[in-house]
Amino acid sequence: MATVRRFEDLKCWQKARELANAIYDLTEQSHFARDYKLRDQIRDAAGSVMHNIAEGFDAGYNVEFIRFLKLARRSASEVQSQLYLALDRKYITQEELDRAYNLATQVKQLINALITYLRKHKSTTLSQPNDETMQQTNDSMQRTNKPTNKRSNDETNKR
Repeated sequence: MATVRRFEDLKCWQKARELANAIYDLTEQSHFARDYKLRDQIRDAAGSVMHNIAEGFDAGYNVEFIRFLKLARRSASEVQSQLYLALDRKYITQEELDRAYNLATQVKQLINALITYLRKHKSTTLSQPNDETMQQTNDSMQRTNKPTNKRSNDETNKR
């Protein structure tokens, strides 16, 4: 299993990217594309999911990473709510809603699993997640006992 060295390696970010692209595809449809406010709002929320995961990954601390993951999770819920409005306005079909809604649900599940992992490994700093993190994320976060690498106190005090 590959080591997580970049945010792009995180399964939750990969799935969030898939969600964002699905939302962009949906909002390019004629009626949806003309509702500028809803179109822009749902696009922004979908983009926010992947962007908050990326930003949090480089935060350097588990607590801060978790904060960004929670923001990403809330943005995924926002997308889900906005999908209902798009359905009600007949911009999308029930099948389109279901597909995008399920993608958002998958993203939230992956985010929740990563949050659980980070909470179990309460180091004060987050060096790049190791093989165990990637294994857990990609395999629905099965339990491991190997903690993330900790920085020395000297490195922590420099921040």
